[in-house]
Amino acid sequence: MTSEPNPATEDPAVRSADRRPRRLTYAAALAALEGVALVVGGAWMLVGGLTGEPDDRRSAVTGGITLLALALLPLLAARGLLGLRGWSRGPAVITQIMALPVAYTLLQADSVAIPAGIVLGIVAVVALALLLHPETNRALGIRGPGAVSDDAKRGEEQRGAGK
Repeated sequence: MTSEPNPATEDPAVRSADRRPRRLTYAAALAALEGVALVVGGAWMLVGGLTGEPDDRRSAVTGGITLLALALLPLLAARGLLGLRGWSRGPAVITQIMALPVAYTLLQADSVAIPAGIVLGIVAVVALALLLHPETNRALGIRGPGAVSDDAKRGEEQRGAGK
């Protein structure tokens, strides 16, 4: 018997955590944080629209439901990033790009929204930098344009050796 871990019996979550770069974990955490913030904001608007005295009940309820639906994008992206799913980078990047104009709008307000705009802007820029880093691409298996997969390279080498 050996003390080496057996990859066949090892938990897949543990294996992916070993291969996942820290910057990808941080990007997933930031995306999840944005998703949770959208859930909280949506729930607050929805509950306020249903139980309070908003100026326009229909707008408050619609806004709350919209925020709850929008929260799915960063939450699913965060889960995919943690699981090293290549598809998850797209929704995570889209979330950050959508957050930038929101942050700018919050910065234009004359209220307590200004600090929220600063935080959101910083989170979006940092998350974009983490998501677009080459190490993130490698971890997610994303190749650049014109890149040849390892399997295709091996096939070409084998064909060349057979000549």
